[in-house]
Amino acid sequence: MIDLLPNTDVINFGEVSDTVNALLQQGVIAYRRDRQRADALFRQALATAPTELPVYFCLYKIHTYQGNLDEAEAAAEGGLREAASQAGWDPDWRKWVPYDILPDGAGRFALYTLKALAFIHLRQSRPDEAAEKLDALKVLDPTGAVGWPVVAALAEGLD
Repeated sequence: MIDLLPNTDVINFGEVSDTVNALLQQGVIAYRRDRQRADALFRQALATAPTELPVYFCLYKIHTYQGNLDEAEAAAEGGLREAASQAGWDPDWRKWVPYDILPDGAGRFALYTLKALAFIHLRQSRPDEAAEKLDALKVLDPTGAVGWPVVAALAEGLD
């Protein structure tokens, strides 16, 4: 088990194993001073438990923040595939269908990660791919619960 530093805020990553939680907490702490160490800790968590969705989130977030957009895209795509599998959805997000009530758990993570991919594509100067994902989210999440309208506004500002 990895010890956390005293007096640090602990992030609630949801229901993850103690080992993965410790790695993620250490990765968050390391990110402030040593981004390579943070990446290594998050990748260790992924190798330990590739079905734990928060690990993908941590990886795509830190790489997006750092401008490592290819790494961010790869992590987000991995998370999207895993979340779709856990939700019982088709691996191709273009085949997803809307639900009357927005799903929780893996389904919500999948939609959130689709939004993240749209943002990453905007940052990569790939607006057509971003628009395709945002158009799907308008149907899959018409209320904008996962935050896609913010990304859509950014896309409109780039036009």
